[in-house]
Amino acid sequence: MFKQLFHLSPDSTATLQQQVRAQISKAILEGHIPADVQLPSTRELAKMLKISRNTVIIAYQDLIADGYLISKERAGFYVDPTILKGNICGKTEKTISTNGTPDWGHFLKFRPTTKRLNKQRLWQESPYPFIYGQLDPEMFPFNHWRECCLDSVRIQAAKTWSSDHYDADDPLLIEQIHSRVLPRRGIWAEPEEILITVGAQHALYMTLNVLLNKDTLFGLEEPGYPDLNRMAEFTGSETRCLDIDANGLIVNDELDECDLIFTTPSHQFPSTVTMPLENRKALLERAVEDNFLIIEDDYECETNFSSYPTPALKSLDTNERVIYIGSLSKTLSPGLRMGYIVAPKELITEMREFRRMMLRHPPMNNQRAVGLFLERGYHDSLIRNLLEVYENRWNIMKDSINDLLPNTTIPPAFGGSAYWIECDEQLNSHRLKQEAMDQGIIIETGDIYYYCNTPPLNCFRLGYSSIATERIRPGLERLAKLVENQLG
Repeated sequence: MFKQLFHLSPDSTATLQQQVRAQISKAILEGHIPADVQLPSTRELAKMLKISRNTVIIAYQDLIADGYLISKERAGFYVDPTILKGNICGKTEKTISTNGTPDWGHFLKFRPTTKRLNKQRLWQESPYPFIYGQLDPEMFPFNHWRECCLDSVRIQAAKTWSSDHYDADDPLLIEQIHSRVLPRRGIWAEPEEILITVGAQHALYMTLNVLLNKDTLFGLEEPGYPDLNRMAEFTGSETRCLDIDANGLIVNDELDECDLIFTTPSHQFPSTVTMPLENRKALLERAVEDNFLIIEDDYECETNFSSYPTPALKSLDTNERVIYIGSLSKTLSPGLRMGYIVAPKELITEMREFRRMMLRHPPMNNQRAVGLFLERGYHDSLIRNLLEVYENRWNIMKDSINDLLPNTTIPPAFGGSAYWIECDEQLNSHRLKQEAMDQGIIIETGDIYYYCNTPPLNCFRLGYSSIATERIRPGLERLAKLVENQLG
């Protein structure tokens, strides 16, 4: 019986001891090992699985400590019957008809999947992943991150974060954002003006739900962040697409009737153009004159190659009109989902309560680990390394695109992690994307960033944060041939 139950995998990320423990506990909970049946001795199981006896001994000891097994003197190991208390044993006979399944077309009042973005999930398997928003795993400081994670779960630290904090955030993380992260962008904010979120998208969702309703008008850049329009629709607000040019958002009469506008002044999303200082000041003046609020998404605030970057819109705001949204995803890890909002206290108070109703607060152990990572200077070191690598890739991208795809793009002014490409109008980016994928090249079509006007099919985006430096030129050479073949 036991030979069929236990199989160790050499490819598993778990240790042999962890695999033994997991398989025995699973077999117990699923009722495959009766309480009156003796388990193999440590020597027998080790021989059966072809592993060290000490590995089995430690696994058995853990299972005894956790209440799965009991050790009977001179009789061996047995299932502890108390572990199964409260479990439903056996199969329950189903006497209810199965003809009453719900009609989801009747019950669903909102279908997010109707406009779902098709992001490439297995991009790591591609040799040329020009995908935006992901990080090259070779650049992540695993040792430093592991150190901070381990220190965050030590007994004293765990006592601090393990209880329910209702609506509060980790004070260490708040202090590090207040004193270390925001000053880089010229922003000085009180701790009470900072709220931690589960990434920037969570911050945007909450902001729109607190500030918009059916009586408001929301202005957003086009092309722009595609999910933002969908979030606004969910609030019932009317939306207005705002044009951009080589200087980012155009400050004109289109802003006048808006209650709230969204902009990405440092790196316009997705075109990467930068709003000049004069335009930023004009936008802030207009916000006061026409009485609207501004969401500034500074999504790539850390990836800046300029010695004298343009200050954040928030740093110029003297009338509390700007709601600043930042994220650590583009530098630390997209999967960590750690973002923050900086806004006037009155707004943060309401958003803190709204967040509490949704999820109380982002996991406090993660907040503490990130706080330690910032406090110890590991994030600053990571940024320096990223900037060095990104600037090199940025230059390789620029030179390669100029050689292979001339007159298709304007290089990002001072940083970022992507290029926006506009080819001849005859190009079909959807066809190009499929042909590129067949050759192991991943690109993103540009039409997904339009929501008001008819989207152009000759645009696409090339990210360089996830692709190895030495693969950039070869990947672009292959892509350029596909473009050339399509345009004739």
